[in-house]
Order: sequence, then C-alpha cells, then structure tokens
Amino acid sequence: MSGLTHIEWTDASWNPVTGCSKVSAGCKNCYAERYFKRPYPKRKFTDVSTHPERLDWPLRWRGSKQAKAEGRPSRIFVNSMSDLFHESVPFDFMTAALLEMSLSGHTFQILTKRPSRMQRFFREWDANVEILAHDTWPSNDFYDRTIQTLARSKMRLPIPNVWFGVSVEDQKTADERIPILLQTPAAVRWVSYEPALGPVDFEKYVNREIGSGQSAGDSRLPTSDCRLDWIVAGGESGPRARPPHPDWFRTVRDQCQAAGVPFFFKQWGEWEPVEPKDRLKNWPQKLFTWPDETVSYRVGKHEAGRLLDGREWNEFPQMQEAGNRK
Repeated sequence: MSGLTHIEWTDASWNPVTGCSKVSAGCKNCYAERYFKRPYPKRKFTDVSTHPERLDWPLRWRGSKQAKAEGRPSRIFVNSMSDLFHESVPFDFMTAALLEMSLSGHTFQILTKRPSRMQRFFREWDANVEILAHDTWPSNDFYDRTIQTLARSKMRLPIPNVWFGVSVEDQKTADERIPILLQTPAAVRWVSYEPALGPVDFEKYVNREIGSGQSAGDSRLPTSDCRLDWIVAGGESGPRARPPHPDWFRTVRDQCQAAGVPFFFKQWGEWEPVEPKDRLKNWPQKLFTWPDETVSYRVGKHEAGRLLDGREWNEFPQMQEAGNRK
C-alpha cells in the first residue's frame, strides 16, 4: 500500500491511485508493472483504480525518522504505482488528493508523463474545487467538514508543499513535457530523467525564459521567467534494462551546476561504465560498447551504485529559492 521506500530522493510512497498504461519508450520496462502482481494478483496493470480510503494516510503518518533527525518535513512520492493525471482518474479525485496534501505538514513529490492533462486540470481548478465542495464526490471518512470548508475557500495556487514534475527519457520527451510543466503553478518544478535512454540538453530549461505573459490568461499561473528547480537523473534497472552513456549524466550535472539548479544522481541502474582494464578477466562478459569506445558492464544495480565521477550528488531544491511563484 503506502510506507517507507528505498527510492533515494524520497522518504515514503503514497498510492491513492494504482495501475497505469504506457505512453513512451521510458515505460517499456516499467518497474511498477513488474511489482504490481504482488499486491494486486487479480488485476491487470492497465486496470487503473482510485482508492478513496487511502486519502487520509498523509494526515495519519507521523513522518520518517530521518526527516525528523534532519529537521525537515518528510518527502512523500505520490503514486509510485500510477500517475495522478492518468486519463482514467477523475478531476474531482485529483482535487481531493491535492486538498489532502495541502492539509499535511509533509512535502509531496508528484511525477507525471501526462503534463497536458495536468495543465487542463489546473485551468479548471475553480470548477473542480466547486464540484468537491458541493458533495458530488463520493463521501467517506476522509470527506469531512474541514475538507468542505477548505474546498469552498478556493485554495490558492500554487500549493506550497507540493512539487510537480515530469518524467523524461530523451530529448523528444523532454521537449514535449517540460514546456508544459513550466506553465503549471507549482512550488517546485522538477524533472526525473530516468530511465535515461538518450542525451538531453536541459540548458534552455534551467536558464532561459520560455515565453511571454501569463499562461492561458490566468494571473495565478506562472509568468514567462520560470525555470526548472530540480533535476533527478538515473539509469534503468530491472532484467531488461538499457544502458545509459555516462556523458549524458555529466552533461546534465554540468548544466545544473552552471545554472545553480540542484542535481540528484539517483543511480547507474544495471549498467556501470568501466574501463576494461579495471575489470578482472573473469568478469561476466555482459557489456555494451558505445561508438566512442566507452564500455558499459552489466553488473547489477547494487554493484553499479550511484557515484558519478567519484562522488554522490544528493542536492535538493530550497523552497524559498525555487522557481517563479507568481
């Protein structure tokens, strides 16, 4: 269901929605699909379901010990087993989930591969909140007077403790999804470049203005000078993992460093780039040779680790400095 996780950039996962469908090459070896049968043996992964009974979990969870030790809110990854903005998730359920997040003292990290639907949802925010406020959403223990009062107040955007991001795997998906993300009202706008399947030039998204004026004529939406606040990068894991070139990660790291944008290197995945002379002769011959003669060995996620050029990159955004909040 929900709870502590081994994902390096978060403390816990929360799944008010489960199930998903594939939209691009990054979905081919979906980790969520691999693990889906364990908790849901009688369901197909493409059977997208909402779970109203789980909506109050963040209010009941006291937070992670590590977050408390570091004196920060706990970070919660929303829908590690789905996509909150999937076409099968009703807008009123999304609204209820976001209202729940706003009441919590935790930080919520949302990723989507469907930024166009996320953009449409926010353009219809007032209408969605109004629907929720007038009892058209199914009642349960979560839906109490506090939520009704908050809904009727037309909660102001952006929600301070909710980070919105998109997953990308190559330049094509980056150029399709990131510009839409940058038009979304968010306290933090971020990208998960995982699994990395091709090089991505992020410079225009961490440095430049992307347009002019307000989005969709709505004064609550971002102005033209917003940029990405955080980039997470990593290679693919799992039995059919595809290798990433090390220079893909070096490039995005260098671009982030130059622009002052936090960079988090999550993992190499199954494949580690290593000079052949550094491997023992009896090392398993599972390797991939790149055109520039870089060699990636399939050594497994644990063995490959997460050191990039000899160090870990564990940078996080500072809320007060993140992006444009207009």
